Amino acid sequence: DQLSGGERQRVGIARALINKPPLVLADEPTGSLDQAAGERVVALLQSVARQQQSAIVLATHDHSVAQQADRILTMTDG
Repeated sequence: DQLSGGERQRVGIARALINKPPLVLADEPTGSLDQAAGERVVALLQSVARQQQSAIVLATHDHSVAQQADRILTMTDG
């Protein structure tokens, strides 16, 4: 049995959150997911961050994901 890219990505996110870290670094956490699954992942990250009082630093090329952040920093030509 092999996992798809999206399944591997969801497993990685679950593993990152299971120990309730104070900081989560997420590089394109929705990159291999379809739109609906990506929205669920972002909602989950936001919910977990609030419940566990964690900070999430998320890198994304998806503007709809970025717009849901409390703070946005943009890198241009980097």
